[in-house]
Amino acid sequence: MSSRPPAAIYSKPVIGIVGSQGAFGRWLRQFFTTRMGLRVIGRDPAGDEALAAADLIARADVLIFSAPIRATPALIAEYVKLANGSEHGKLWLDLTSIKSAAVAAMLLSHAEVVGLHPMTAPPKTPTLKGRVMVVCEGRIDAWRAWLEEFIAATEADCVRADPARHDQIMVLVQGMVHATHMAQAAVLREFAPDLGGLDAIQPFRTVGYELDGVVTRRMLASNPAIYQDIQFENPHIGAMLERLAAHIDFLRDCVRNGDESARAAMRARLLDDTRDFFGAKALADGSYEFERLGYLLGDLASPAFVSVFLPLDRPGSLRALLQVFETLKINLNSIHSSRTPDGELHFRIGFDAASDAASVQAAIAMIGDRDIGRVLR
Repeated sequence: MSSRPPAAIYSKPVIGIVGSQGAFGRWLRQFFTTRMGLRVIGRDPAGDEALAAADLIARADVLIFSAPIRATPALIAEYVKLANGSEHGKLWLDLTSIKSAAVAAMLLSHAEVVGLHPMTAPPKTPTLKGRVMVVCEGRIDAWRAWLEEFIAATEADCVRADPARHDQIMVLVQGMVHATHMAQAAVLREFAPDLGGLDAIQPFRTVGYELDGVVTRRMLASNPAIYQDIQFENPHIGAMLERLAAHIDFLRDCVRNGDESARAAMRARLLDDTRDFFGAKALADGSYEFERLGYLLGDLASPAFVSVFLPLDRPGSLRALLQVFETLKINLNSIHSSRTPDGELHFRIGFDAASDAASVQAAIAMIGDRDIGRVLR
């Protein structure tokens, strides 16, 4: 048996996707077919459900496991047993949020092995540009050049780590963040009804409350199994939760005491000591980013805007759009872009609320008449 597949495989390998994480499976299928020109077969919800696992192992040069965290190690073990050495010279990847168990399971195979963790939900864009992907190399040799080509094609900001270090860092990056937002959401669920509900609280919002609320609502709108498994399947989570609970308990006890010594203890432990740890530069950078986000939220809350889709994605399209407002002497306050669930790029043009209403209507008409774009609002 050859120690590596034929050279042609590296340029046009057949990609196999295993698992039930449909959203990312669909994104990967689209990425490999349109971005890299590769054939994709698989058993994800968007793939060929009738394809037997043994056939998938035999036909796929690169096999990707995209399953729930809890199920991934056992699923990989099942494929290792079915492959029985026939995977020698191929590449196996996984996409789970916890890497140690998945990579260890793949290393029991005869394939080359790399664990990947895209730090994002499936994007509406064709690549991962602007998003982070963690790469955990388990065993990679003959497939390294192809792996680097694939990573480059994703346009992700890649960071390399061994699986254990990845899992330890995810305790803070994911586990702690999710835990605090789940707890905040539970407190809101218990307190908000007596105050008139969430809608009654919203007019009193701060930037911090609004940003936390966005993250919390995004979590609650997503697949709960993901957040459950991140807490239950990472062996390092327990120590973090104990420490987090201890600091909350300390704050509660200080507030209960209420005297000057308790206030001083709270400031020292939770503010002064932590401020010294972060350092002056990080604090200044954080304050600046917070202000930027505050301005963004202010822009998005303003009712004085038009949203425009530019169907002709080419240089000069945005300039032509802005020229309409300049021609009609409408002062602009902000320009932001975002993508719809279907992936359309929309521009949100904020204008001075004191602008002449007739001029704004004329601008909207001109955008359509000149075939510059489609005004959505």
